[in-house]
Amino acid sequence: MLKRLALAVLLILACINVSAQSPWDTTAKNGELSRLALLKSWKFAQAWLQCADPATGLIPRNLKDSPYWNAQDSAADNYPFMVLTTFFTDRTLFNGRIKQILETEQRLCNRVGRLPDDWLFTTQAFRSPEPAMDHLIFGASEYAKDGLLPLTEWLGPSVWSDRMRGLLEDLWVYGAVDTEVGKIPATSHEVAGNLMQAMSRMYWMTGEETYRTRATLIGDYFLLHHPPEQAEKLQFEDHGCEVINGLSEIYYVAAKKDPAKHEQWKPAMHRLLDRILEVGRDENGLLYSSVNPVTGKVFSEERTDNFGYNYNAFLVVAELDQEPRYREACEFVLSHLLNNKDYVYEGGSSDGYADALEGGINMLNRLPVPEAMEWADHVAQILLAKPRDTGIIEGWHGDGNFARTAIMYAQWKSQGAYVEPWRADLRVGAVKAGDGFTYFEVQSDWPWEGRLRFDRPRHTENLNIPSDYARLNQFQEWFTVPARMQYDKGDASISSEELRAGLPATVAPGKPFRIQLKPGT
Repeated sequence: MLKRLALAVLLILACINVSAQSPWDTTAKNGELSRLALLKSWKFAQAWLQCADPATGLIPRNLKDSPYWNAQDSAADNYPFMVLTTFFTDRTLFNGRIKQILETEQRLCNRVGRLPDDWLFTTQAFRSPEPAMDHLIFGASEYAKDGLLPLTEWLGPSVWSDRMRGLLEDLWVYGAVDTEVGKIPATSHEVAGNLMQAMSRMYWMTGEETYRTRATLIGDYFLLHHPPEQAEKLQFEDHGCEVINGLSEIYYVAAKKDPAKHEQWKPAMHRLLDRILEVGRDENGLLYSSVNPVTGKVFSEERTDNFGYNYNAFLVVAELDQEPRYREACEFVLSHLLNNKDYVYEGGSSDGYADALEGGINMLNRLPVPEAMEWADHVAQILLAKPRDTGIIEGWHGDGNFARTAIMYAQWKSQGAYVEPWRADLRVGAVKAGDGFTYFEVQSDWPWEGRLRFDRPRHTENLNIPSDYARLNQFQEWFTVPARMQYDKGDASISSEELRAGLPATVAPGKPFRIQLKPGT
């Protein structure tokens, strides 16, 4: 009798253990994490719109002492992620007031050609009596790279990509600096890096050779004449690390379109990355804020929250040149992130945690290291605790970076799926399981009807890029549905055309919508 009882208990425990590891348990957990991230992003957008200038509808640079709209902060860091938030949560707002902000800032703020300047709300005029070209060039490059580029990654051709095209064209017209390679808009690591990133992707999207030619000139300036590893200061922090990403982007273009240029640049690109590995990282692979790459002097022991941004370049070159040491460097830092899971970035600022998490997610999208996934969930909990109950995070333009990374985290937890129409109680969760299926689930507190949407291979369909290489300011692809493919859903098959149209879904409390999908042929 006791033996039978013991056996029964063991069987029950085994069943409980199997149940605990069910993919549906994970989808439910991920769905709540995704819901929370989107909810806080929605509240952020609503709160900032309440603080907009009544006369213009433009949002201020910050809520304390900067009653003006500017390109490098308002437009680059905050507004774009109000755009993306409303795309997922409120299409009426997205197509109405949010687009009106774009129309207004172009009508009022364009000062030299299509290059915008600061617009002061108290006077309803430009903040400075005369335009300062360095300020305009910097602001436009930031707006293009940090703001309009991520929108174009998700939305594809749109009014926002049109705005980016105009900025890139006029940056070249009005930003002429004489160099060994000819006239280029700027030679700073930040602005030049911004331009290489934006123009490389604009080249892929449009196929226009002008963008490739111009980005290549900047690549020549650095890789052939002014190598970053020979500068007195190499910054891995924001406002400097852009050159490393920018060089990896035009390097990717060269590898795909100009093999001779790729071979010419290869030794210099490898020297740069090798020197970063020699003097730029700590024992766990985290990068310092800045170093003297010539002497190896570390200017500050502070670790940069932008470590993942810099490691993008290592992933790109590892893929292109079949150099395992660069991939191994990325795997090393990911596997050691838990050693620094409570590291305080930027004095505890929301922006610091957002940047660190964004870079980490972008890496683990390619290298799903378990330790990095655990680290990302831990940092996400710190980040998601930052907003006030009003929706404001810290009251400055960096609040937009909270929404950017929160949406990115939500997309990871839903494997790129989302619902239309969105509602605050909806939980869209997903997980890729070991059986080859990706499991999707929609739960709600109240009855709901709508559609479950799936992501597409945006790097191909929106930007015409040959492969999904690691790059800054992208939104990662998880489960994507290309055209003309069949999927196994366990009990039958379903076409990609049906999935791309969005699956009709009906949900009620205790009655979730569920589907499991595995690519077929």
